[in-house]
Amino acid sequence: MSMMGELNYFLGLQVKQSKEGIFINQAKYTRDLIKKFGLEGKSSVKIPMSTSLKLDKNEEGKDVDQTKYREMIGSLIYLIASRPDISYSLDVCARFQSQPKESHFLATKKIIRYLKSTINVGLWYPKEGNFELTGFSDADFAGCKIDRKSTSGTYQFLGGSCLE
Repeated sequence: MSMMGELNYFLGLQVKQSKEGIFINQAKYTRDLIKKFGLEGKSSVKIPMSTSLKLDKNEEGKDVDQTKYREMIGSLIYLIASRPDISYSLDVCARFQSQPKESHFLATKKIIRYLKSTINVGLWYPKEGNFELTGFSDADFAGCKIDRKSTSGTYQFLGGSCLE
């Protein structure tokens, strides 16, 4: 194995190394994703999903192409490696892959529109700094409208980085 120089791009991850630290993002992949699903002309949004939005099975809703919906979900899952900020919204949308309705499809498209406004966001790992680990957790007891299951989540901050 030979040394080929500094790592810049690996499996869709853009890696920028400097004396201060390492920055990882997926801006190129995100641009390609926006183009692939035809949202380049659409406006961007400031949040991936409203906190008041409660998606459910929506039995009466209009059916959408299941294959395209699953393709969108799968493409977004790949982004979680550098974008933990979309993980909750994506998890909510991924629950409806077996029978997606138009409301689920629109919520998934909103996540992609959010990515348009935050295309250069990523993870920053500083070379210097504290490595103090701080954790937070939260739960919504029996908050799911479908099966009354609880939704919970945790965040761990290692210095200035966020690990989900």
